[in-house]
Amino acid sequence: MASDDIAQLADALSKTHVGDGELSYKGLGLKLDNAESVEELVREIEQYQGLRALRLEGNTVGVDAARAIAKALENKDLLQRCYWSDMFTGRLRSEIPTALRSLGSALMSAGARLTELDLSDNAFGPDGVKGIEQLLKSSSCHTLRELKLNNCGVGIGGGKILAEALIECHRKSSAHGAPLKLRVFIAGRNRLENEGARALAKAFQLMGSLEEVHMPQNGINHAGVIALASAMRHNPELRVLNLNDNTFTKRGTLAMAQALRHLRNVQTINFGDCLVRSEGAIALAAVLREGLPILKELNLSFGEITEAAALVVAQAVADKPDMEKVDLNGNCLGEEGCEALREHMEHMDRGDMLASLSDDEGEPDEDDDENNNDDEDDASDDCNEDEEDDEIVKEDEDRKDDSPAKPQCPAEISCLLSCPSAEKLLQLGETRTDLQQQVDSSDPHKAADVLLKIASLYSEDPETKAAVLETIDAVLKKLLSGSDLQSYCFFSTLLVMMGLLKGEGKMKKVSLVSGQLLCLEHAVQQEYFPRHLASLLHTFMSKNGEALESCSSASERLSSTLEKKCH
Repeated sequence: MASDDIAQLADALSKTHVGDGELSYKGLGLKLDNAESVEELVREIEQYQGLRALRLEGNTVGVDAARAIAKALENKDLLQRCYWSDMFTGRLRSEIPTALRSLGSALMSAGARLTELDLSDNAFGPDGVKGIEQLLKSSSCHTLRELKLNNCGVGIGGGKILAEALIECHRKSSAHGAPLKLRVFIAGRNRLENEGARALAKAFQLMGSLEEVHMPQNGINHAGVIALASAMRHNPELRVLNLNDNTFTKRGTLAMAQALRHLRNVQTINFGDCLVRSEGAIALAAVLREGLPILKELNLSFGEITEAAALVVAQAVADKPDMEKVDLNGNCLGEEGCEALREHMEHMDRGDMLASLSDDEGEPDEDDDENNNDDEDDASDDCNEDEEDDEIVKEDEDRKDDSPAKPQCPAEISCLLSCPSAEKLLQLGETRTDLQQQVDSSDPHKAADVLLKIASLYSEDPETKAAVLETIDAVLKKLLSGSDLQSYCFFSTLLVMMGLLKGEGKMKKVSLVSGQLLCLEHAVQQEYFPRHLASLLHTFMSKNGEALESCSSASERLSSTLEKKCH
């Protein structure tokens, strides 16, 4: 090594912060190729008594240099925190696993007990994960609390290796009476996709100790999101959930909403650029109403959310005492919608909470309805679509196997639903209220279909009118007796079928008749119909009134009744 290079290194090391158990070479830009190039660094490590943290980020370390550093670490049994991000710039990818194995072996030999390991911004790919696999499985990581692998190109294969290593670490540490309790997991920009996400979800569920999860920009769609959502339910101390720039769509968002119902400590949710869309936003609004008591920040930006759904979200956060920021930028509100949202937040005295709306995409085109099916038809998804949707909106999935079997549909009721008529309804007599047994909030599409079919039979004939309204009351009482999430999922489906909300998939709109709106007018006046659902319906009717032009008189009656109920 040239004398001027040695002098440069010595000068750099003289500026290194040393103290409080930490030795830092952070950001010095050192090019450490071989043992000679790290002589001074190694000497400082060897002489540092009580070394607890080592910062090497922002330098570039070759294989031989890593071996020399590793040798110096072999007796550093107090080392707890390794800040080794951005440490291999300019190195061949094949070099990095070897360097990582050397460093990991040294930690294991020393008997170190790590609490934090940061290897972010090292583009080492799946082979790099293999380089730390043994370390992660070892007793040196039984105490690990923070694992940071942001922007490492881990990929699907690396995600699976990582997951298995964490599961093995948990198994071994549990056998010693102190199970792994990872609190912070960061792995953004790693191309994990669905398979990687599913593998990691198994590890997350097993540990149950996570407080922060950051997995943005990983190419995960609804199948992987559903797996992660299931895992999050088992991590009751979760505070931060950042899945920005993945693809939720309706199914993924419903799964996340269901998971969030069980979490009481969440403070930050970042689902920005996740294609949450309006139905998903409504589901999240339901969870905001009934849970998430200490939420501080909600990011639903760039999610193709329309004005009415954004207003429903705004209404749901109004009573959150700790709420600091709601980001709905980059959605489909339109200029008037942005102004309406700002006015609404100001009216609730929460105007300072709303983030900028400067990147709003404008109101969606009507022709976009047919373009919402891309994610629903994903051939790579090996999950059954109908089964997923049913499971997502169960009141409590842990008890679903114990729930009674749904009763068989009597022939008379089956005949009525297949070809509705007032005569058939009247012939049922008092048994018509048994129609409520044919609806379940876990199947919102069927429930909405039954409701609209019965409501379509409405007429001013006293006997028919009484029979229809009695049946509507029985059906809605059951559907609205569950959680807010179930009620909102049912109503968002109903809104789609009525043409008041753009939905996903292939759900067909019905041809509305006045009787259906008049039945709703009756229902919203009843005690079983909550005010917040009336507000939701009123919001969508006021923003999408053109969908009800064929029933203008009944629509006006319903709107007037909703106005009174909400104000």
